[in-house]
Amino acid sequence: MHVVDTIFALSSGLPPAGIGVIRVSGAAAGDALLALTGRDSLPTQRKAVLRRIVDPRDGAVLDDALLLWFQGPATATGEDLAEIHCHGGRAVIRAVEGALAAVSGLRAAEPGEFTRRALINGRIDLTQAEALGDLLTAETETARRIALANSGGALRRQIDDWGGTIVDLSSRVEAVLDHADEDDIDEDSILDVLRQQCRALAGAIARALRNPPVERLNEGINVVLAGPPNAGKSTLLNRLVEREAAIVSPIAGTTRDRVDAAVRRHGVGYVFTDTAGLAERTDDPVEAIGIERARVAAQTADILLWLGDDAPPHVDGLTRIIPVHPRSDEAARADAVEGRIRVSAHTGEGIEDLWALIESESRDLIPRPDQAAMNQRQRDLCAACVSALDDAAVERDPILLAESLRAARASIDRITGRADVEAMLDSLFSRFCIGK
Repeated sequence: MHVVDTIFALSSGLPPAGIGVIRVSGAAAGDALLALTGRDSLPTQRKAVLRRIVDPRDGAVLDDALLLWFQGPATATGEDLAEIHCHGGRAVIRAVEGALAAVSGLRAAEPGEFTRRALINGRIDLTQAEALGDLLTAETETARRIALANSGGALRRQIDDWGGTIVDLSSRVEAVLDHADEDDIDEDSILDVLRQQCRALAGAIARALRNPPVERLNEGINVVLAGPPNAGKSTLLNRLVEREAAIVSPIAGTTRDRVDAAVRRHGVGYVFTDTAGLAERTDDPVEAIGIERARVAAQTADILLWLGDDAPPHVDGLTRIIPVHPRSDEAARADAVEGRIRVSAHTGEGIEDLWALIESESRDLIPRPDQAAMNQRQRDLCAACVSALDDAAVERDPILLAESLRAARASIDRITGRADVEAMLDSLFSRFCIGK
């Protein structure tokens, strides 16, 4: 895409604020600085200078601001770039933006347009652009750390490593095809080695796909509290999230529907779900609906806290079950069943131990900062790459083997943006704020 317009936008927080940073990117960025300062020379590159800025239409003073000038292509967007650090009041920001709009060739930026230009101009790749989007929406410390690592190129380096291996394999297959008629070429032996290496690379990528997806960081770990009526689920939930999220009553069956409460702890997000008591029989149709919803919640849980004295229910695919002995402060419940953690939501007994178990069970559910954390689009393309490599690993015909490797490389190239992804870009950058 050929970029013509020079764009501007507020790149700092919404006013009012102490400082407002207005960014200008494009061929006319230097002209904009000259117009707003009334000078005939630009500031020294990458050195902040204090200048009085004026409206080029009538010479009215707008503010005293710090100005920064960066000459492309060694800038964030790959274009000439200027920054105006003015006072962050609403009227000041509106006045400076109005003055910029009056400069020939300038227009207000669209959401994500600065980052899009950085991608188009080769300053970042698609994985870094997506990571910047994740950074803007990060709600936990872990999400922030992983997004920051990926925006710095952590995932790109892993993808580039895989892509480089595929390129090497492809070149060696092409060499076999080019020299297949030469007597000193042991084609079968060479292809056997290449197929083994295709299998090994497919295995490495498949192992990375077993890491939790990056979306999990903002969705949170789903922890469901289940058990019979009046087991103390609502009281325990309130204690865990440290607020009155669920109604508590000594009357059995108070909770008729699921109650969700989000909480963050040690950089990880959790969603705790209180459910209706799992009574064996009921004549109350509303309670019956609540019980059914409780069963559904248990089936979709990441971690189940079971507050019943009997064995927890069997849920297909659910392996993270923590048996809890609640209300341990009551005289009648002083003796806990073996294998259950004693907790009292009233006295706090066992709450930290329960949190430790929850955090331990959660470790494999969220990406670690040292893992190649991928979003769903990237995971789908990696899965397609693995499929193509698996085909290559069993292909006897060198021509078809080469074709499978080309398919694998195409999937990898789409992850970093080397292949055509224009439609996807529109969706990606629509999530960004105007000044990004």
